[in-house]
Amino acid sequence: MPTRRYSADSRRTELLERIESDIPYAVAQALREDLGGEVDAGRDITAQLLPADKQAEATVITREAGVFCGRRWLNEVFIQLGNQVQVEWLVADGDRLTPNQPLCRLRGPARVMLTGERTALNFVQTLSGVATEVSRYVALLEGTRTRLLDTRKTLPGLRTALKYAVLCGG
Repeated sequence: MPTRRYSADSRRTELLERIESDIPYAVAQALREDLGGEVDAGRDITAQLLPADKQAEATVITREAGVFCGRRWLNEVFIQLGNQVQVEWLVADGDRLTPNQPLCRLRGPARVMLTGERTALNFVQTLSGVATEVSRYVALLEGTRTRLLDTRKTLPGLRTALKYAVLCGG
């Protein structure tokens, strides 16, 4: 059986094409899990404690230095919850971060922001954590002939996301 060889560039291109369809699926799965089976902002009982007309603003900041990843996942969370939250990005995927650096600003209905906050931050924290660790290993391997490769051993439903985080990390 012949072995198929792929160049790093072709794998990167394939990943970037695939990610566009994988993000909505992964986000919908995460929201359904968090909200008890449906993607519906009205199912979050904690958010229902807030007045329906209450508007809010929030800034997402980082506590530690690292490499950012997860912008499209955070955006998709709020798109799927009704596309009522405006996100102003201050960083891009792959950017190096300093402690207490603002990542983005959110404006919109408080209920929707509270409902999406857990899922959005879970994606950002997980993907940024992977990107940060990868960047550390890349720095350790600098000047050697050793190459860092990712594998198929990823979390179910998050393979493409985690591979993208590896790409952002270096």
